[in-house]
Amino acid sequence: MKHTPHLSYVRSFEAAARHLSFTAAAEELNYTQSAISNHVRSLEDFIGRPLFIRYSRSLALTELGVAYLASVRQALKQIDAATEAIISGTHKKSVVVSCPISLSENWLPGRIREFQALHPDIEITVHGTIWTDVEPEVADIRLTINHQDDAPAGVVPLWAEKLAVVCAPDYKVAGKRLAEPRQLQEADLIHVLGRPVHWQSIAAEFNLKSINSDGGIKTNSTAIALELASQGLGCAAVPNSLVGIYLARNLLVVPFELNIESPWLYYLSDETPSMSQPAKTFRNWLQKNITT
Repeated sequence: MKHTPHLSYVRSFEAAARHLSFTAAAEELNYTQSAISNHVRSLEDFIGRPLFIRYSRSLALTELGVAYLASVRQALKQIDAATEAIISGTHKKSVVVSCPISLSENWLPGRIREFQALHPDIEITVHGTIWTDVEPEVADIRLTINHQDDAPAGVVPLWAEKLAVVCAPDYKVAGKRLAEPRQLQEADLIHVLGRPVHWQSIAAEFNLKSINSDGGIKTNSTAIALELASQGLGCAAVPNSLVGIYLARNLLVVPFELNIESPWLYYLSDETPSMSQPAKTFRNWLQKNITT
């Protein structure tokens, strides 16, 4: 009978070699660090030669480890593809996406429509989020909004975001339609909690010394700010990528153009080894077909 190493040992080796860390491999595979270390040690005992050089605070692959890793990765890809093919044939193809409410109401639906025209067999569920993401195990793909200086590891920025000031088509300031930045000093401003930098940046750009940065309606959601503005309750400073659907429906107008970048960007979570094939298909399509 031909003996082969346990598959979990091989997977542990591949993850540890990719991260050059037993700890990171343990987090990915949901093992303890000692379990990963034992798996790799057992695999080395089976082969009869070391795969890693173990330093006090780091790992490095031996020449054998480098050569073995290439073959192992190819074999695991074939195993995963074969398994996915069987599962896909017997289970419903579905993808769960977590996405900020603002983006899921204004930008994501159009992308889903385009994707499902190409992949009608893949069902998509959207979890809208405010401030925090849903639990990691709930979603296959996560869209998040983060300050560019505090973006988490393993995410891809979707686009460079700019700001827009929006208001209802008939909104007026002191009896005149909003048309110039200086009028913001007398306008009713709608504030998104956690995003004071938006109005601050606009005030600095146009030297608006008496802009009302504290008073006015406040909300914790950009989506709500857009709705408030569409009802004529004031003007809002929001990401430019969210206003298209309101402009198309003539619910909002952009009274003047801005060229101010927002430090808050939308990000797409990275592909993971455990991601299902339908999720990979949607994620990769989304990354290649970004339009704002």
